[in-house]
Amino acid sequence: MTFAVVAEELRKRYGDTEALAGFDLTVPEGTVHGLLGPNGAGKSTAVRILTTLLRADSGRAEVAGLDVATRGPEVRHRIGLVGQNAALDEILNGRQNLEMFGRLHHLGARQARARAADLLEQFALTDAENKPVGQYSGGMRRRLDLAAGMILMPAVLFLDEPTTGLDPRARAEVWESVRALVTTGTTVLLTTQYLEEADQLAGRVSVIDSGRTIANGTPDELKGMIGGDRIDLTLRDPRDMPAAAAALARVSTAEPHLDPDTRRISAPVRQRITALTEVVRALDEAAVTAEDIAVRRPTLDEVFLHLTGTAGTPQNPPRPDHHSHNGTEEAA
Repeated sequence: MTFAVVAEELRKRYGDTEALAGFDLTVPEGTVHGLLGPNGAGKSTAVRILTTLLRADSGRAEVAGLDVATRGPEVRHRIGLVGQNAALDEILNGRQNLEMFGRLHHLGARQARARAADLLEQFALTDAENKPVGQYSGGMRRRLDLAAGMILMPAVLFLDEPTTGLDPRARAEVWESVRALVTTGTTVLLTTQYLEEADQLAGRVSVIDSGRTIANGTPDELKGMIGGDRIDLTLRDPRDMPAAAAALARVSTAEPHLDPDTRRISAPVRQRITALTEVVRALDEAAVTAEDIAVRRPTLDEVFLHLTGTAGTPQNPPRPDHHSHNGTEEAA
């Protein structure tokens, strides 16, 4: 397997603050890899080192097969970077912005125009190419920023929290553009606070906290580290808790947790749909009425609480998908 990004024991200190404390990372070519962590975990510092904007105190890193410390100019020619803030001229229109970026990357005028035209089509911006960027929506601006990062058709594209501050529709537009990039063979390293974003885009995720990698795996594997899916059951009558707990115990992988104050029972399960169906049937047989029953996956806060002992700080927590079952609700 060939890796597009490799980091080994990267360390970086700012005064008394250790931003990276032995950070490791491997990203296979042609994949989307998520770097997930709360604010201050070291995500942006790692990206700045990998993109040659910052020098590590120790350790080594390669991007596109090139050492970032000794071959910086060559690395910069092989990568694209889209930061948290769009680096666009709001007075110029979309086409002019891309042509300007092309010239800044030493493309000739004709080549810059051709590349701008290709990117406007690739990112579905041709209808707005003559509109000043100041009039673009948040999603359009971010897509144009992605296009600017692709001017040189980079081998590796770094996306540093690309959807922070965007509304759900704009985030979906950016996600669709990122998926399209992967089909071209570009490797994408995505840093994000949002488990939903990593779940949507990344094949594998590395969790970083306090400057070091503390977990690696697919999004589902990370969720499974804290017990996988859970069934949450809220009762109408607290006197039904023993019967409801017995019903839930039939499908759970651990002893159900009872909270009499909220009339809520929760337990982990393996087969989410099968378990939901069996619990509903058992409750019906026991004549127990549930005000709400849901199957859910772990949240970002739960993942970080399990891995680090500190809750995450997502600005946009995962949006559940709902499926009704005879008056019950499943939150995926």
